[in-house]
Amino acid sequence: MKLAYAFPLAGLAAAVATAAHAETITVATVNNNDMVIMQSLTEAFEEAHPGIEVNWVVLEENVLRQRLTTDIATEGGQFDVMTIGTYEAPIWAERGWLAALDDLPEAYREDDLLQPVRDGLSYEGKLYALPFYAESSMLYYRTDLFEEAGFEMPEQPSWEQVREWAAELHDPDNQLAGICLRGKPGWGENMAFVSTLVNTFGGRWFDEEWNPELDSQAWQEAISFYVDLLGNYGPPGASSNGFNENLALFSRGNCAMWVDATSAAGKLYNPAESQVADRLGFAPAPVAETPKGAHWLWSWALAIPATSEKQDAAQTFLTWATSQEYVELVGETEGWTSVPPGTRESTYENENYQREAPFAGFVLDAINSADPTDSTLEPSPYVGVQFVGIPEFQSIGTQVGQTIASALTGDTSVEQALQSAQRATERTMQRAGY
Repeated sequence: MKLAYAFPLAGLAAAVATAAHAETITVATVNNNDMVIMQSLTEAFEEAHPGIEVNWVVLEENVLRQRLTTDIATEGGQFDVMTIGTYEAPIWAERGWLAALDDLPEAYREDDLLQPVRDGLSYEGKLYALPFYAESSMLYYRTDLFEEAGFEMPEQPSWEQVREWAAELHDPDNQLAGICLRGKPGWGENMAFVSTLVNTFGGRWFDEEWNPELDSQAWQEAISFYVDLLGNYGPPGASSNGFNENLALFSRGNCAMWVDATSAAGKLYNPAESQVADRLGFAPAPVAETPKGAHWLWSWALAIPATSEKQDAAQTFLTWATSQEYVELVGETEGWTSVPPGTRESTYENENYQREAPFAGFVLDAINSADPTDSTLEPSPYVGVQFVGIPEFQSIGTQVGQTIASALTGDTSVEQALQSAQRATERTMQRAGY
């Protein structure tokens, strides 16, 4: 992003020389709200680091993942900074695709990063990505609608209660869905939510011998519940709605309830961006048979591909965008509900954040209580709450996500969808040598 300033004549030559030798780094990121804010603050970064310019590539989540995976696997070298997550970081680090971040400046305060988030972005004790924001999941609901209906939100809601509330509150004539949930296919879209639903219904992706269990009774019950709930009480076109689409629906007042990422809370509580900011309640993600794995753990993070020829400039950007100073910059310019959540202890100790963000303590507890090493009722061989931490899961999760979306649209039955998903996953795992 090139900037135009009125320089004093004495400094003009120096400014021209600096611009001529500026190093341009290409940053690929997802089109989520927090990243849009990061992009809007490019000028602040470039002012503080006049030798570096930032070129942005901002993409929808599924497209971003496909582009980045292809580029890094083929050593394409298109990007100097990649926005990846808790799933990719250890897998890509093990393959040597990422630069280790083991020489961070002391002022960065690495020990201020939340331990579960830091652990998720590490491989063999080394950080390979820095967390931009982190999240768990939670239930958002309209307090005004609950009061009018005489409903009380318990300390821990169940999915059966959610279905009863959705049935009562659903009002399509007034463009109000009883509930909004992810339906857009993708391992990080509908399957992020669906995996936690399966977890709490007592299911798992694989048994301890790596045999897929997608045709199990727990999967059948969970997906039948999901298709019934969203089909009867969801918004029109639910199979096209991912995180961003549901965030827009809820913030406009078109959803009575929404179960999704805790990172949405900042925007929903911001009256400048949300029409329901003054009538918003929140509760833990609902449970069914077991609380295990009912809420997820995820971090969107910034990493440097090993192919980048501008690693010093890239690391300068990483440490700026994930620093305590950046959090304070966002708080001062965008409002404290808009700061990137879930990454630093200091954010949750900040009096401004505590005052403006009523969800702060709740989110911190949700992140700290999510356990990727023990997320299923029956033991499983994998790490991850809403994903399976193996390289093959990106293709498996995407394929299963498409079959679940087909069941949601009525193109196939739940039983047929799960049988198809089971067979496809068995083939993939056999080819991979499990």
